[in-house]
Amino acid sequence: MSNPPLRVVLAEDSVLLREGLLRLLADTGFDVVQACGDAETFLRAVEVHQPDLVIVDVRMPPTFTDEGIRAALVVRRQFPEIAVLVLSQYVEENYATELVAGRSRGVGYLLKDRVADVGDFVDSLRRVAAGGTALDPEVVQQLLSRAHRRDPLARLTPREGEVLALMAEGRSNTAIAAALRVGEGAVEKHVSSIFTKLDLPPAAQDHRRVLAVLRWLGHDTSTTEGLT
Repeated sequence: MSNPPLRVVLAEDSVLLREGLLRLLADTGFDVVQACGDAETFLRAVEVHQPDLVIVDVRMPPTFTDEGIRAALVVRRQFPEIAVLVLSQYVEENYATELVAGRSRGVGYLLKDRVADVGDFVDSLRRVAAGGTALDPEVVQQLLSRAHRRDPLARLTPREGEVLALMAEGRSNTAIAAALRVGEGAVEKHVSSIFTKLDLPPAAQDHRRVLAVLRWLGHDTSTTEGLT
């Protein structure tokens, strides 16, 4: 006995794309229980039908900014058993991070213009519905870049990490140079670079070495272990 078709609620404001997706999904064995043109109708449909999977555009009426992906986040919170796939022309970093970080199972974020193969797209839908993930490489790259920007310590080179770790031990530039077997001039350059990358400009009332060390000590140990 074959499994019943996966039940889908689709949210896409473009009539042509919505109709195209409807036909594609029907032809590949999905059961689209409702197709919606706005986020409000979409959320009502999800509550009524409790589908296996939702496919949502990011920008939908009335403002065409972020209604769709905000609705997707509502589904993630209120109906965690429903798989969510965002299909958009844009990467909304803030919302994409929240979407993926909230629960890393049964979630996807694909870019419309980069879907090059119908078979791959259908496979992605089934994988997400089964609890897997489907993230466009561009989405992954932007999320990684965002994480890198939010973590100043990630900007440090391995050598700068070593210098900062020795600073945390209270060593002077001379002692650091001896420990690393480099010249004091090289250490001074590393220290200056550390201050720049940690956004610690010169200030009469602040001791930048202390501030840098405090930032290092307050960082997650799983990251700093690689710096020492």
